[in-house]
Amino acid sequence: MNFGKNDLLVLIREGRPMTLRQQLLLTVQLSIPAMVAQLSSIVMQYIDAAMVGSLGANASASIGLVSTTTWLFSGLCSAASTGFAVQVAHCIGGGKFDEARQVLRQSIVLVLMFSLLLAGVGIGISGVLPQWLGGAEAINRDASVYFMIYASFLPMMQLCFLAGGMLRCSGNMRVPSMLNVLMCLLDVVFNFFLIFPSRSFSLFGMDVFVPGAGWGVAGAAVGTGLAELVVAGLMLWYLAFRSKELGFMHEKGHFRPTSVVLRKAVHIGGPMGIEHAVICGAQILTTVIVAPLGVFAIAANSFAITAESLCYMPGYGIADAATTLVGQSMGAGRKDLTRRFARITVGMGMAVMGVMGVIMYIAAPLIIGTMTPDAEVLELGVQALRIEAFAEPMFAAAIVAYGVFVGAGNTVIPCLMNFFSIWAVRLTLAAWLAPSMGLNGVWLAMCIELCFRGIIFLIRLERGKWMKI
Repeated sequence: MNFGKNDLLVLIREGRPMTLRQQLLLTVQLSIPAMVAQLSSIVMQYIDAAMVGSLGANASASIGLVSTTTWLFSGLCSAASTGFAVQVAHCIGGGKFDEARQVLRQSIVLVLMFSLLLAGVGIGISGVLPQWLGGAEAINRDASVYFMIYASFLPMMQLCFLAGGMLRCSGNMRVPSMLNVLMCLLDVVFNFFLIFPSRSFSLFGMDVFVPGAGWGVAGAAVGTGLAELVVAGLMLWYLAFRSKELGFMHEKGHFRPTSVVLRKAVHIGGPMGIEHAVICGAQILTTVIVAPLGVFAIAANSFAITAESLCYMPGYGIADAATTLVGQSMGAGRKDLTRRFARITVGMGMAVMGVMGVIMYIAAPLIIGTMTPDAEVLELGVQALRIEAFAEPMFAAAIVAYGVFVGAGNTVIPCLMNFFSIWAVRLTLAAWLAPSMGLNGVWLAMCIELCFRGIIFLIRLERGKWMKI
């Protein structure tokens, strides 16, 4: 008998038995669209980097300088959304659809308030942030403008995160995936017209004029923000009117936040927000370690991080599926399925990212070469990627196991584990190795730390105490 994704999710909610084949099939059905969505997000960053990279090393370095801070802000937005989305997954798993829609309504108000506050902070610090990070005078102005524009569009990013997370936790991976691909395409179009000045080129013997704003680095930020604006509107429309499980515009309900929903969101998302702050604080400190190595090292570091994202984002896609599967299994009181889905998703993540690591090692010159024409930046970026390739399977273990713990609503201990791993292992090693090994030392420290993190997450996963919380 052929089972669709929705049929298999119903088996979880109704407490009916599932064969191993059905569990694997459901995991694949949820993971593939989620991986496509994650990859499209990284392709968007990759395209931004390639387009800006054509403007020169300084333009690339200006974005690379503030990239870790943009991750901090986007991570906080993601944590805020997840605090509500996990509640929805638990409600749907228990068959409480009205309660799920109540949580959704309240979440829209609360995350908008949060993202507007965050945007105000980002705009406020944009003028001094490059100096805080130790940037050179040649790149500080562009870096400041880029971050200011990025911060201005944070509410749109927040709504994309919230709507996408809600749909995924309801079991709908296809629509967020398709809309993320659309966002990637829109980003290319907007960047094409906003980054570069007006120009003419010959096509089949005819001169073709292409208008352009010529905004450079600022154009990349505006292009991404406009793409987020369009997709946020489309995703919210689908969530409100078309979602079978969560569509809330066809029935009465209030948007007034309640203390119960907010308290649960803080309990789940609060540790995640702290964790993102801790991790990105460490990444910012890594940027401070890299900055004295020069503009070429900053640019190469930024390109290598973007390129590596192509490798690990499938892991985050599988982690999204793990959150949905574990969240609905926990909501349905199915601890037997919870453990099995945890093991299946982690194993799948390690296999996929292991293959991606091999591809990344072999294709490193091609990947970095498409983002920069500079030979020195290319050489440094390739070396960094090839060091990191060895850590990908264990990095996958940490990523997907974390998604499992989030689905169970258990985020405090994983937050502490990440804190210790990054600050005690990665930064200590990076500060020690960078003076003698340069950028390679920083990436070697990262490789060692990711392997260590994967091991401790696997140990916690197998002990199973996270299911009792």
